[in-house]
Amino acid sequence: MKLRILGSAGAEFPDFRPPAFLIDDALLLDAGTIGSVLTEDEQWQLRHIFVTHSHLDHIRGIPALADNVIIKNMQHLVTVYATSQVITAMREHVLNNIIWPDFTRLPNAENPVLQYEVIKTGTPLKVNGYTLTAIEVTHTVPAVGYVVDCDSKRLVYTGDTGPTEEIWQYASGCNALIVEVSFPDEMESLALLTGHLCCSLLKKELAKMQVLPEKILITHPKPQYYEKIKQEIAQLGIKQIELLRDGNIYHI
Repeated sequence: MKLRILGSAGAEFPDFRPPAFLIDDALLLDAGTIGSVLTEDEQWQLRHIFVTHSHLDHIRGIPALADNVIIKNMQHLVTVYATSQVITAMREHVLNNIIWPDFTRLPNAENPVLQYEVIKTGTPLKVNGYTLTAIEVTHTVPAVGYVVDCDSKRLVYTGDTGPTEEIWQYASGCNALIVEVSFPDEMESLALLTGHLCCSLLKKELAKMQVLPEKILITHPKPQYYEKIKQEIAQLGIKQIELLRDGNIYHI
């Protein structure tokens, strides 16, 4: 699996973009960043977007992508996979013909540029040679992480989460784990209040796995605290851990 980091920040600043992780140029985990990074031709390769939860920084690239597709007048269908709660939120509050057009009915209901597919937690879904399983995590809104299996390789992405349980049994010993750390340790109380992690909380979460992943990639830092979080991650003393930067590419 080729993993391209389109965005990996917990807020938007120059050179810091919202989360989006592109697998093999065709499958996207979260959609905080699309059109500001991908060329027109690269956007046309996108067919499958898996969303962890309904917060704006994880879905905001989808309306603009749909607009780009329909302007191009292409026969191109993008499927957004998410839990029923997330899809309901998108239907009612974003792609609702008020905030943005409902692209699941454009250019017409028979041939839209966007469609939703409801996923169930714990139920594997096969898409173009990948098997994805949504696992419930702990956040301020209904949220999942994703387990991505392909050719005996496993990538686990937690999405936004505070202290949680179930996903660690899937992440134990995996090839790569993308896990969030949003705040420095001095802001642990805010991390817990908002359903996020800091380094001290991450350390406790990693201890829940029998075997650490081969790569541990840290996402979602608040840009204002990037350097401090980077220092605290280094102090964990885990050789395979690193703080992501937008634009990084990994081969798993």
